[in-house]
Amino acid sequence: MSELLKISLPDGSVREMPQGSTPADVAAAIGPGLAKAALAARIDGELVDLSRPFAGDAQLALVTSRDEADALELARHDYAHVLAEAVQALFPGTQITFGPATDDGFYYDFAPKDRPFTDEDLPAIEAKMREIIAADKPLTREVVARDALIAQWQAAGETFKAEWAAELPAGEELTVYHSGGDWYDMCRGPHLPSTGKLDPRAFKLTRVSGAYWRGDQKNAMLSRIYGTGWLNKKQLDEHLHRLEEAAKRDHRKLGTEMDLFHLQQEAHGSVFWHPKGYVIWRELEAYMRRAIDGAGYKEVKTPQVMDARQWEQSGHWGKYRENMFVIPDEVPNVEDEGPIISGDAEWMALKPMNCPAHVLIFRQGIKSYRDLPLRIYENGCCHRNEPHGALHGLMRVRQFTQDDAHIFCREDQIVAEVQAFCELADRIYKHFGFTYSIKLALRPEKRFGTEAMWDQAETELRDAVVRAGLATAEYGWEELPGEGAFYAPKLEWHLTDAIGRTWQVGTIQSDRVLPERLDASYVAEDGERHRPVMLHRAIFGSYERFIGILIEHFAGKLPVWLAPVQAVVATIVSDADDYAKDAVAKLRAAGIRVESDLRNEKINYKVREHSVAKVPHLLVVGKREAEEGTVAMRTLGEQHQKVMSLDEAIALLKAEATPPDLR
Repeated sequence: MSELLKISLPDGSVREMPQGSTPADVAAAIGPGLAKAALAARIDGELVDLSRPFAGDAQLALVTSRDEADALELARHDYAHVLAEAVQALFPGTQITFGPATDDGFYYDFAPKDRPFTDEDLPAIEAKMREIIAADKPLTREVVARDALIAQWQAAGETFKAEWAAELPAGEELTVYHSGGDWYDMCRGPHLPSTGKLDPRAFKLTRVSGAYWRGDQKNAMLSRIYGTGWLNKKQLDEHLHRLEEAAKRDHRKLGTEMDLFHLQQEAHGSVFWHPKGYVIWRELEAYMRRAIDGAGYKEVKTPQVMDARQWEQSGHWGKYRENMFVIPDEVPNVEDEGPIISGDAEWMALKPMNCPAHVLIFRQGIKSYRDLPLRIYENGCCHRNEPHGALHGLMRVRQFTQDDAHIFCREDQIVAEVQAFCELADRIYKHFGFTYSIKLALRPEKRFGTEAMWDQAETELRDAVVRAGLATAEYGWEELPGEGAFYAPKLEWHLTDAIGRTWQVGTIQSDRVLPERLDASYVAEDGERHRPVMLHRAIFGSYERFIGILIEHFAGKLPVWLAPVQAVVATIVSDADDYAKDAVAKLRAAGIRVESDLRNEKINYKVREHSVAKVPHLLVVGKREAEEGTVAMRTLGEQHQKVMSLDEAIALLKAEATPPDLR
């Protein structure tokens, strides 16, 4: 008799199972309810199919819909496969490529035979997907020899799949998953036991776009079909509601309606700020300057362009050059004939970050241990060569300005400085009404520095958050292995907005590498030269992205102190024009950003127009208000107006227009 396998379960019990048993067999042995609910399994921590046989004694955890993260990943992966099967059934000759799960759904890239797919194709594809789900086709795994699989793909006319399989290592185990017996795709898995485990009401195809094969614009253009997929219809409905709400809050749409900024092809990834939008920028800049002045920072300004040798020495030229705009250091050819540049010039680069320049400022003159900590701040304009397809309004741009600072300190000052930064960031985010979580991003696979250096840097950041009282469940404290920068671990602040989305904004990094590479030093108490530790930190992250987040968080209804126009005095009749002008003058004298609306239009038209522009307060005046020295105040989002004296209105607006740090 063969020896029984010992399968340990999460509750501490052990099941003895015959050789060749699978997680599905264990689930069935425990009970029919679990057998029906099981979706996949973790064997010794690895997520696998329910049908995967045990290789020996093992730790087993069965995955059900209660294990939401794993269940969603499995379902979205399966929805992508069902999408591909549906497309090939409806559009014979279409080649398949890749189809991964995403944070809220899935997509699949196709090479159509006749024409690119459009949004008009989606209803028919959805219907076919529901047919495949209803058929409850078993999803089964097969190991296939590499050369045999390449031959299969080539015979089927799947040139993209054949190309990809040919580039995989010869000794790597290649697997395909069959949907029933008539369709398959190359995939590592795992998958659900069958298509029927998917809820046919819990997915929706959302859009079609173009995508280059393997992300390279030199390759063929494919049709990418996006979808969102969930475990049940309730989750889908909630997600679609969030999408609808997000669309209403889209900062690009509101930026146009509020006349804040625009973007255009002549300056890909750079923002044209309009006067009203730049008011928001200036208010944020003034607010941040007050904050950093109070925290003991010294503001500087550094060059936009520096020699490539500086970036080589810092390490950015080797590890970051693909994201940099490089410039030949020569006068371009101005003649009609010949190349614009010779190709023989030395290279320079627009700065993608401010840190090397701040080290050069630190190195000017001899620094003593008594000079530390030295906190250098810059509203630093940077440029990064982001791909065109990755650009997204204010959220992902090529030119941006950071609220950037670097703290040069001694080893014994690190924890106190990081703690002080944590407390400063906490105050600032609370002024804007944000809740947040803090993450510690740990050492990546590719990095500078020794293991001991990374151990120390990670411990210091962790200790500072603990001392600040923020390493708690309330602040969503979490550690993220492998997600640090190549030169330092970092703390990240993830803001939560009004509709539950998270945005990674602030950061602080503890860096011992760059001071070494750029030869920064100070004279210590022992008379010897020592390396400072360099803390890279930002709170807004970038002004562009933070403004985009604010617009969406507040749905354009910015706090009065940030609103470009804080009030409009609007007349009902022309008899009130002189009174309106006088009211505007008094409001401006009180420091309120106010405009008048004396047009010969009905008041309801004026109310609608200024509501769309998200003006916080509309002060309506007619003949009675002019005689009595009052205004009828309509506040954005409120149904009823309040009649008050002009002086009362000025006092109320002045209080609301005062930045929170000055109240």
